[in-house]
Amino acid sequence: MTTTTHHPTLDHRDLPHLLSRMTGDEKHDPASQSTLDVVWVLYHDVLSLTPDRVDDPDRDRFYLSKGHGPMAFYATLAAHGFFPAEWLDGAMAFDSPLGAHPDRTLIPGCEISAGSLGHGLPLAVGTALGLRARGSDARVYVLVGDAELDEGSNDEAIAFAGAIGLDNLTVVAVDNSSSTHNRPHRLARRFDVEQWSTTEIDGHDHDAIRSALTRSAGRPAFIAALVERKS
Repeated sequence: MTTTTHHPTLDHRDLPHLLSRMTGDEKHDPASQSTLDVVWVLYHDVLSLTPDRVDDPDRDRFYLSKGHGPMAFYATLAAHGFFPAEWLDGAMAFDSPLGAHPDRTLIPGCEISAGSLGHGLPLAVGTALGLRARGSDARVYVLVGDAELDEGSNDEAIAFAGAIGLDNLTVVAVDNSSSTHNRPHRLARRFDVEQWSTTEIDGHDHDAIRSALTRSAGRPAFIAALVERKS
C-alpha cells in the first residue's frame, strides 16, 4: 500500500476560494463539484505523489478520465503545490495552460489529456499492467463518470483487468444517475461479475472515500461514489 499524507500549503477550507478564482468560460461546473471530494482525498491522503516526483517512475498515477469540468482537479493541484495558484485566475483563457479539458503537456502533475470519454480506464489498465510487469509497487487510480461507462471501450478493459487480477488498479465512478440505462447498483454489479472488488459510498463523505481508496482487495477495485442526481 502506498498510502501517504501530504501537507499542502493550502487546505480543504481554501477550495471555495480557489474555485472562485476560475471565472473563464467553463460549461461543466456541476461535473466539477461532483468530483471535488474524491479528487481532494486522493491527493491529500492517498496518492504517493508530490510535485517533486511527477517524473518518478514509481509514483502513483491518477487519471482524470472525466475530463470535462476540471476545476476541482485544477484547484486541488494548486493547493498541493503542483503549480502556482495564480494560474487559476486565467483558467479557460486561450493562452492559459488550464483549458476546458486537461492537457498533460501543459499541466504539471496531469497524467493524461482528457476530453474524449471512454479512454481513461483502458489507458489506466495498460499503465497498471506495465507497472506490475516491472515489479513496481505504484498504483493507478482513474476517475470516470457513470455515463462515461456507456462507452463500449470500457467493457474490454473491465473484463481484462478482472481476468488477470490487476490489483494495483482502482476505478472510481462518480455516479450522478446520468447513465443511459441507470438503475440502482447497476455499476457495481457490472464490475462484480468481472471479478472486481466493489463498493458503494457517499461521494462527499471524506472518511468513506478514504477508507474505500485504501482498502486492500487482492484484485482490481471499483468504487461507486454516489452524488446528487444530475439535473
